[in-house]
Amino acid sequence: MVRLAAALLLSAVLLGGCIASLNPAGPQRTDPILTAETIRTADGAELPLRVWSPPDRPPRAVVLALHGMNDYSNAFATVGPALAAHGLVTYAYDQRGFGRGPHPGQWSDKAAMAADAIAAARLLSRRHPGLPLFLLGESMGGAVVIEALTMAPPPPAIAGAILSAPAVWGRASMGPLQRFALWLTNALVPGLTLTGRGLEIQPSDNIEMLRALSRDPLVIKETRIDAISGLVDLMDAAQADIARLPVAALVLYGEKDQVIPPDPMWEAIAALPRRGHDQRAALYPEGWHMLLRDLQAARVLDDIAAWTADPTAPLPSGADRLADAKSGQTAANTR
Repeated sequence: MVRLAAALLLSAVLLGGCIASLNPAGPQRTDPILTAETIRTADGAELPLRVWSPPDRPPRAVVLALHGMNDYSNAFATVGPALAAHGLVTYAYDQRGFGRGPHPGQWSDKAAMAADAIAAARLLSRRHPGLPLFLLGESMGGAVVIEALTMAPPPPAIAGAILSAPAVWGRASMGPLQRFALWLTNALVPGLTLTGRGLEIQPSDNIEMLRALSRDPLVIKETRIDAISGLVDLMDAAQADIARLPVAALVLYGEKDQVIPPDPMWEAIAALPRRGHDQRAALYPEGWHMLLRDLQAARVLDDIAAWTADPTAPLPSGADRLADAKSGQTAANTR
C-alpha cells in the first residue's frame, strides 16, 4: 500500500484541479416501491433487481444481497441458485453508482446506501410476511449492511447479517502516509481514476471468474479518487459500528484474503457484541477475498445456508471452530 500512496501523491502534484462528483440521495418524492425488475427508492432512484427463487418449493427464508465495490448484482449469479437449492430466495440490486444503477462510477454516500438497504429490507419483509430475512454483504456490501443495521432500529423481520470479508479497513488501521495521500489527492484531484494495475493483489483463486469480470462492461475498471475516499469513509463507520450490531451475525473471512488485511478484520470480529452464540466468525484456510465465488465457494455457501436455519449450531465445514482458535491466538498476541 506504500506504493499506492506514492502513486496518489505523485498524481496530486501532476493533475491538480479535477472536480469532485458525488451523488447523494435526493429529497423524498414517493414511498419506496418493489417491482419485478427494480427497487424504486424514496428519491426516485431506480435500482435494478435480480431474484433467485427455489424452483420446487416455497422459500423458508429471504436473503437480501449487497455487492462489493465496482461490482453489481451479477456478483450473486452463482450464489443465488446455490442458496435457492437450500430453500432460500435471494434478492440483489445494483447499488447507487454501480452496474445499471444511477450515476455509475460516481460515489453516492454511506447514509443513502444504508437507507436503500433498509428500504429494500422493508419491501421484502412485506412481500414475504412471516419469513426470516437475512442481509448478506460482500466486502463494501458488508460495510453497508453494518451501517444499515446500526443507523436506526432495523425492521423486526431482519433475523441476521452475513458479512463476507466485510470492508472494515478504515483510516484507523492505515498508516499515516496512506491517510495523507488519500486526503491530499481527494482534495486536489478527486476525479482522477486508478485501475489497481501493478498492486499485485489477487482477489480470488477462481481465475475464470476473474477473467469474466474483466470482460464485463458493467464492472467498473477505473475508480475515481473521490469514490475511494467515500469507500474509506464507509469503512471508517463500519469499523466503528460493528460493535453495535443488534442482530445475529456471521462474519466470513479467507486466510488468503489480499484485500482486507487480517489485523482490522480480527479487530472487527473481536468487537462483535457477542449477544450469545448467534454472533460468530468463520475462517477458511483456502479462502480469498471473493469467498462466495472462490473455487471452494460451495463450502462457504453450505455454511451460510446452515447458519440461516440455526444461527447457534456449529457450521458444517468447521470454519467457526477455526475462527475461534484464530481469535484466541490473536487475542493472546495482543496482550
